[in-house]
Amino acid sequence: MGLRKLRKDYLTKPVFRWASAAMPPISETEREAIDAGTVWWDGALFSGNPDWKALLAMPPARLTEREQAFMDGPVRELCAMVDDWKIAWQDRDLPPEVWRFMREQKFFGMIIPEKYGGLGFSNAMHSEVVRTVSTASVVAGFTVMVPNSLGPGELLLHFGTEEQKDYWLPRLADGREIPCFGLTSEDAGSDAAAMTDTGVVEHGDIDGERTLGIRLDFHKRYITLGPVATVMGLAFKLRDPDNLLGEGVERGITVALIPTATPGVSHGERHMPQFTHFQNGPLHGKDVFIPLDWILGGRKQIGQGWKMLMTALAAGRGISLPSQSAGSAAICARVTGAYARIRRQFNLPIGDFEGVREHLADLAANAYLIDAARRLTVAALDEGHRPSVISAIMKYHATERMRQSVEKAMDIHGGKTIIDGPRNYLGGQHRSVPIGITVEGANILTRNLMIFGQGAIRSHPYMLDEMTALSEADKAAGLDAFDRSFWAHAGHALRTVFRTWGRGWTGGRIAPAPDGAALPHHWRRLSRLSAAFALLSDMALLTLGGALKRKEMLSARMGDILAELYLLGAVLKRYEDEGRQEEDLPIVDYVMLTGTDRIAAAFDGVLANLPARWAAWLVRFLAFPLGVPRAHPPDRLADQVAAILLEPTAQRERLTPNLYLGEGRDGHPVRDLEEAFHLVAASAPIEKKMREAKLRDPEQAHRRGLISDDELAHIRAAEAATARVIAVDGFAMEDISPLASQHRRGKKLHEAAE
Repeated sequence: MGLRKLRKDYLTKPVFRWASAAMPPISETEREAIDAGTVWWDGALFSGNPDWKALLAMPPARLTEREQAFMDGPVRELCAMVDDWKIAWQDRDLPPEVWRFMREQKFFGMIIPEKYGGLGFSNAMHSEVVRTVSTASVVAGFTVMVPNSLGPGELLLHFGTEEQKDYWLPRLADGREIPCFGLTSEDAGSDAAAMTDTGVVEHGDIDGERTLGIRLDFHKRYITLGPVATVMGLAFKLRDPDNLLGEGVERGITVALIPTATPGVSHGERHMPQFTHFQNGPLHGKDVFIPLDWILGGRKQIGQGWKMLMTALAAGRGISLPSQSAGSAAICARVTGAYARIRRQFNLPIGDFEGVREHLADLAANAYLIDAARRLTVAALDEGHRPSVISAIMKYHATERMRQSVEKAMDIHGGKTIIDGPRNYLGGQHRSVPIGITVEGANILTRNLMIFGQGAIRSHPYMLDEMTALSEADKAAGLDAFDRSFWAHAGHALRTVFRTWGRGWTGGRIAPAPDGAALPHHWRRLSRLSAAFALLSDMALLTLGGALKRKEMLSARMGDILAELYLLGAVLKRYEDEGRQEEDLPIVDYVMLTGTDRIAAAFDGVLANLPARWAAWLVRFLAFPLGVPRAHPPDRLADQVAAILLEPTAQRERLTPNLYLGEGRDGHPVRDLEEAFHLVAASAPIEKKMREAKLRDPEQAHRRGLISDDELAHIRAAEAATARVIAVDGFAMEDISPLASQHRRGKKLHEAAE
């Protein structure tokens, strides 16, 4: 005890004073965001020595028989009912029969327990439904997504009173109520502290009876389902100027459940997000009076709104948009591979050109990686984790890779998907990209401030304890807590130094890999990079302190390293979970090489720009004595990966499972594409015979007896199917523009004058 007191008085106290000055106090809003959710695998990565065996031991996400039956039945029926072209360009909404079907089949109540009349599905099932439906229609996907993620249902389950649950959850489950959530203020955007929506505690009249309640004024926008919602969850800043509740004036961000038919609430005009036409619009409230028992969770949850939202978002952000992104990446990979096989230029399928194959390899890699990470994340959620940092990683990286996939798919398709119309199967995916990038935390904000900024505090083994101690009002108690955390941190840092040194100077050869796992070289590389990341994190925090918050580009690169470590671990786990399929080795190698190359670029970026040059030099010396290793995939590997998408094989099905491919819809463009793809692939042996005979005309080959009647018919069927796919839509001038008749009249007058 005496030695600890000496240490605390003569060693810890000066560090405590320095750290108190260097580290800004944690604001209440920041603290609530940091406390939201749980630490899971992100904590293992920050430790610098993740237990990969524990990751592999986690059971993969699985659907129950009941869930699979719903996928095979109502989900497929819903997909066949929606026509994305008609929704976007004619109806500007889902048809009434689709809304009715979604209510009847309880698509809005998937996460609500069966005892409340919901379906009680798992997070994995929620994810699969959103992923599949989004490949049929982005509008339908968003419509299913919102009631089952951040919204009244999710918040009620976690924070509602029993009376609120008993009343609202059955009504939400069967679709009697359509929910939305009002968070974004007109001027505040992502800055909840700047929210301008207010509630004041006062007395008012409800049904002629004087009641203590809240007077609200609010202006919310970008609210999905807002135009059709019957109940909204509303976030606002609550004040009690007369201290009627006896707990002070400023009560903080609070959430209430408000029927949109309440006097003073208005829907406003509808937004039109990128011509996708899912229901979205503003909600306004002027002089709205509500009783106190409309506060979500009752009076005890007054002022807890931001924490409630962050807790719900910690789960929802890891499901909805990553699932939609996974579906988009998979459909882009599948249809682009098929199109590259059937579309010919210079008498060759365009999939034979190396430039196209390079894009195809990236499409296949994105599809494999996003789905691997999605499956791992929902498996963690189903085990009860609420990993806010991992959810931020998933939101950012899934939507960014979706953006890359859509752009590469559009590049390969060329004019086919530039021309809009019923035959354009990528138009909806392309228009939706900016939406996923923007909502649930804009991607710039998420990458630059949240992933590492929140992770360094929340997921680091000791940082949160140290910052809490520094913010302690009782300085003696704070010093005592800081003393324990700081010296534990020092021991951890010392172990990290030796771990990084050993793994760095041996090129990762002594880095651990899980016993019995395949591809140990990939696991060892991740172990080496994880140790280097932990060391660099400590050096950045030590040398920059609170200033790291303002070094957004450094923070972004650190977040990139953390994210890639998570994503690549998910890829290796998927390979193990799927039984180490030998034919998947090229794609796993390709993903691992491109991912570690991105990590290397991020390390280089941090080390080149870290203000404390001695710290950067030390990390380079210990972790990368021969330089940060780069390993871009060789061309032959890219060629192998691209080939996966160009053949109708079981491997292609495994890479792009559970997509809607136009089943049950005559003339659906993806169904036509699949038919043409299979016909063209089956024609390959016939075409080979013709090439060897140096004949290009099937009729001539038939006349010479080189191909049979059936083979000629097959070739002609493939040509006809290909022609249907390559065709694009055209419209009468009058159907496109109301000015068309004026143009025609002007042309006739001009011709008459001549």
